[in-house]
Parts: sequence; C-alpha cells; structure tokens
Amino acid sequence: MANGPFDLTGDLAVVIGGTGGLGGAMASALATAGAKIAIVGRSAERGAERVEAINSTGGQAIFQAADALSRDSLVEARDAIESQLGAVSILVNAAGGNHPKATLPPGSDFCSLPIDAWQSVFDLNLVGGVLLPCQVFGQSMIAKRRGSIINIASMSGMTPLSRVVAYSAAKAAVINLTQFLAREWATTGIRVNAISPGFFPAEQNRALLYNEDGSLSPRGAQIIGHTPMSRFGKPEELGGAVCWLASQAAASFVTGQNIVVDGGFSAVTI
Repeated sequence: MANGPFDLTGDLAVVIGGTGGLGGAMASALATAGAKIAIVGRSAERGAERVEAINSTGGQAIFQAADALSRDSLVEARDAIESQLGAVSILVNAAGGNHPKATLPPGSDFCSLPIDAWQSVFDLNLVGGVLLPCQVFGQSMIAKRRGSIINIASMSGMTPLSRVVAYSAAKAAVINLTQFLAREWATTGIRVNAISPGFFPAEQNRALLYNEDGSLSPRGAQIIGHTPMSRFGKPEELGGAVCWLASQAAASFVTGQNIVVDGGFSAVTI
C-alpha cells in the first residue's frame, strides 16, 4: 500500500461505473493507494469480478448494485455502503456512454437528430453520471465536512469531436457542473474536480478505433496521427490522476479543475 501524500488509508472510495474498464482501473488504483472501495453498478457479475481482482491483491472492496438514474436507488446504495465500510470520503463518477442514434455520421442531418436519443445521452452522462450521485453522496460528505468528488468528463467536452454531438455537449455540461459545485462547496470541506481522458480503447468505442482484424480504423489512425505520443491510453494510466485528486494531502488546494490525460492530443492544432 502507498505511503506519503498519496496514501489513502482510512478513505472509502465509491466508484460509480467501476464495473467498466476505465472505472475499474481507477478503482484498482485507489485500492492500491490504500482506500477501501465500493464498486457501484448494475452488473453484479462484473462487479464481483472487479471486487475479486481488488481483494485478491490485498485490497478491500465490495459491490453494491444501484441505478445511477434513480435517487432512491443511490440513497439505498449509500446507506448500505456506509453501514458496511464507514463514511464515504471519495466519489468517482465514472458512469457514462453514448447512444448510436445521437451521433451524426458523415452527410447526416443535425436537424433530424432524435430528441429522445439526445435526452438519453444527457441522462446517462449528466443526470445519472454526475448530478444525482453528487447530490446523494455529496449530502453525506457535507455532513462530515470532508470529501473529494472526481467526475469523468471527456476531451470532447472541451472541443466537440465530429459525429458525437450529444456526447460532447453532455460532457461539456459535466465540466461546467464540476466547476459550479467546486465553487458552491469550496468552504464545506468538499473538493470537486474532473478528469478528461483522451482516447482509451474500451467496449463502447473499440469498433470505432479498430477494424475487425485488429488494425486501426481510418478514425483510429486519424486519432493516433493527432496524438504526439502516437498511441492510445491504457486504463491504468488514469490511476495517478485519480489518486492525486482523491488525496487530501496531495491535492488539498485543488478544486474546480479539469485534468486532461490524453498523450498530448489537445496540444496539437494541425
């Protein structure tokens, strides 16, 4: 386990979306730093796999099923977690995703984009992805006057990427809400920050980045060509940023920030 300013021994981290690739990697990093972990998600099978992976390496983790779009479900999850492991001091909001009908393939008409698909993307990334978890777990943190909330935004939340129009707009809202909450809760003992990952292959974007034979797709090759480090990110490479932001000792004066982890993608203009 970790020592020094990145030692999270005594902290309890709730990772919503911890059953996914990126959320799971961040949960593992927090566990390695000494935090107890509560994986929150909808898949008990995948949650059990993540818990086993953490516990088998000396960590302490549990799984709690919850629907991030339901306040009642999140309240039940919070109460169950705290009854087992104590006070929540770290919240990572890693749930999110896109809807195929909320994208704009080349030649498509923005004016015909279905509003229900647009709304579903905002519900997933903003309402269930940040708003409701921050309200429910933030209430508990404020009562104890201690906590770090880390929202997972996106590169596309800063500069909208082509095609993923609803996702880009929703992630821009995540960054904006992060800044608002950081200002709102600055004197309550709660810090609120965001991490914007660059391109990390995962289930939801693998078909976009790779062909069926494993070679780069045209889109994937374009992204690699725009990334100074000439590769995609690895999930474990988000661990340093999440542990830094989670640590009261290491990041006590850091709030309202959007930390970009992108291999230099955002530094390239042409």
